[in-house]
Amino acid sequence: MGYNPRDYPPVAVTVDVVALTIRDRRLNVLIVERGVQPFLGHWALPGGFVRPDENLDAAAVRELGEETGLGIRPAHLEQLGSYGTPERDPRMRVVSIAYLAFGPDLPDPMAGSDAAQAVWHPVDDLPPLAFDHERILNDGIERARSKLEYTPLATAFLPGTFTVSELRLIYESVWGTALHAGNFHRKVLSVPGFVEGTGETTQTGGPKGGPRAKLYTAGDAKLLHPALLRPSREEEIR
Repeated sequence: MGYNPRDYPPVAVTVDVVALTIRDRRLNVLIVERGVQPFLGHWALPGGFVRPDENLDAAAVRELGEETGLGIRPAHLEQLGSYGTPERDPRMRVVSIAYLAFGPDLPDPMAGSDAAQAVWHPVDDLPPLAFDHERILNDGIERARSKLEYTPLATAFLPGTFTVSELRLIYESVWGTALHAGNFHRKVLSVPGFVEGTGETTQTGGPKGGPRAKLYTAGDAKLLHPALLRPSREEEIR
């Protein structure tokens, strides 16, 4: 028997991107104001339909660039998960493949494609999001927080060289909690391959004076052992 595509209900595939960066010591996510229906005028994660001739990773990078004007590939991009609740999109059955992306000091976005605005916004003070994007965002934030515990991914938020204090600020911003400076410094340097000293120091001391801080670069470790657990997770294990 021949195949007739009309015998099957229409299904579309989209990509949505949770793009994170640190601004003013706060974790920010990239959101766009929708310029088309459905959810015209609502805020949402950048994303859109996958073209027939492109793979999923390429679609995520393209949509991120088209809707926000970010002409760079994020320092880190990974698949977050798939979302296919039947009623998540009022147009038709749409399955979305979500991505998690982040990098250091990402530039200001410029709206394009079908987005009316594009902005970086602190994750702890967001407006309501269209579709099921609040769920996708929460999953992305939790993924980022977890990955900072057992991988060196925090260094993707930093430039090529950095101080341990700057690394600690990344953890504090993503985890949303203050950390003991001395304990954090000791833990970081005790993890093999996490960071490597450059032999150089900052040009000046801290804001209150004192010695110049040592500079480090990302090491070659793929996993952190022992892991750097969130304070709440340390209490659970105890």
